[in-house]
Amino acid sequence: MSSSFKALVVSHEDGKFSSSIVERRIEDLPEGDLLIKVKFSSLNYKDAMSATGMPGVTREYPHTPGIDATGEVVQSSSSDFKEGEKVIVSGYDLGMNTSGGFAEYIRVPSQWAVSLPAGLSEEDSMSLGTAGLTAGLSIAALESYRGIAGTKSIVTGATGGVGSIAILLLSQLGSEVTALSGKEEQQDFLKNLGASSVMSREELSKSVKLPLSKGIWDIGVDVVSGDILATLLAALTPGGAVACSGLVGGTSFESSIFPFIIRGIALLGIDSVEIPIKKKKEMWENFANNWSLQGLDKVTKVVELDALEEQIKIILAGEQVGRVVLKF
Repeated sequence: MSSSFKALVVSHEDGKFSSSIVERRIEDLPEGDLLIKVKFSSLNYKDAMSATGMPGVTREYPHTPGIDATGEVVQSSSSDFKEGEKVIVSGYDLGMNTSGGFAEYIRVPSQWAVSLPAGLSEEDSMSLGTAGLTAGLSIAALESYRGIAGTKSIVTGATGGVGSIAILLLSQLGSEVTALSGKEEQQDFLKNLGASSVMSREELSKSVKLPLSKGIWDIGVDVVSGDILATLLAALTPGGAVACSGLVGGTSFESSIFPFIIRGIALLGIDSVEIPIKKKKEMWENFANNWSLQGLDKVTKVVELDALEEQIKIILAGEQVGRVVLKF
């Protein structure tokens, strides 16, 4: 094992943020029970925020982003994992203030890791990544609350990571999915994922009357919040629910109490970062077994480290479609 490795490192000098691929030393990694040789990582919006110094993610630079990683344990001081074992690490502090997955090696506490389940490849685990976990947790919450098979559902931010995986999973579980997207040119992409119809934000606004409209959808997966979330709540059928995990449309929304007390709807908040590792393990097992997704390759673009900076620009511009996976 070499003592040096390649990593994307973001620096902050003279008030400006810049990134470059550099050689780092393993001894400079943070303390942890597991040293992992990274095979795949993935690009999330939070990684792009960290890579450009947007507030609320990373406190100190230089820093290596990457909130997702999968690979092989090469050193372990934990009885829970053996050298040579393949693992997944997602969320917690990885890539935020702990050196992350945009590097050939990471060192983390063993409590952050999950064994890669049989039936799930390393590449597919990162095609899913935090986005897939978020989609899975959203759908698990909706399934527990209302059920999935036979429902009419709506997915916002449909071309993004969470949205595209949610469409795949919802349609596979028997829901009739409406994809909400501002990207008209991606209609064929969304229908190939399993969406039965594609709606623009303008069409949504025209179709729904606030504060309470006719019931159109039974369940929803929302990553937008803001006005979009308020509109979805007004258009749920009795006993419906929306699982919300994002804030692309803002950190607040204005709604009415009417959908809640007249139709008994629910707003379900979804966290995929700080949840217990047991819950993450359960989600990965689902994706390896009864939630095994057909067509995951349709949402995945695989790149190498030197192409990552361009992909960061694309996701910050709101133009990323599906998932970007980093391969070492």
